[in-house]
Amino acid sequence: MKRSRSHQAAVSHQEHEPRSAKKSQNGNGNLAARFYGMPLPGVRPEELSGNLIVVEGADGSGRSTQISLLTEWLESEGFAVETMGLRRSYLVGEDIDALLAENAVTRLTLALMYSTDFFDQLERRILPALRSGLIVLADRYVFTLIARAAVRGISRDYLHGIYEIALRPDLTFWLNVRPEVAFEREFKKSQTISYWESGRDMSLSNDLFQSFIRYQSLIKREFEYLSKRHGFIELDGERSIAEVNRALRTRIASHLGIRGTQYKPSHALAHLWR
Repeated sequence: MKRSRSHQAAVSHQEHEPRSAKKSQNGNGNLAARFYGMPLPGVRPEELSGNLIVVEGADGSGRSTQISLLTEWLESEGFAVETMGLRRSYLVGEDIDALLAENAVTRLTLALMYSTDFFDQLERRILPALRSGLIVLADRYVFTLIARAAVRGISRDYLHGIYEIALRPDLTFWLNVRPEVAFEREFKKSQTISYWESGRDMSLSNDLFQSFIRYQSLIKREFEYLSKRHGFIELDGERSIAEVNRALRTRIASHLGIRGTQYKPSHALAHLWR
């Protein structure tokens, strides 16, 4: 569990700062409001003193960069931070990587593997961190999993049923970028484009670029639907990293009761600040 300062520092911050963050996006701190559907057995709302903050967006939207910067900023403010993302569970994370590498998995099986990965992290990473008063920063959440499966023909109702016992985030940000911008950023970064992120398994086009654009356009449409349904905070992901980070810090600071939002990356992260 990642901490730059002790848990005592995080508790001390809680004692001295007014924190509206104890309420969810729905403005309700009760147990039913903390989950999308039926609550997990044995979970009490008063135990979850931490906050779950989600950053969503396509590959190339700048999510991972912002998670790194936000982690450093929050830790500099005295908060202990835990991060989570896709394929990070000890249970099935490596298995999903292997299946993706071999392109040898059905759409439904992949969706169920990802849901297993998520719920293992929920039980072993997210809930323990929230019980300890930490800030959990999620580099993608169930929304990406729902969007990916929905564009591959899996029923939205079925998918929402799977994730109804998922914890509702306190804040959900969506870094919205055009597919063309995402493609340019991804190709520039690695000189390659992911088979799955370009939707090649869906036979959308024989042309890699066109396949990526069509697939990401479908994903974007699903995010527009999910944003309306779940009240995402939409940000222009095509702005500079510093501008996006400033917008994120402003909203998060208001939520957590942090008085100032000044931040300058450390030398280790200075290369991200452009």
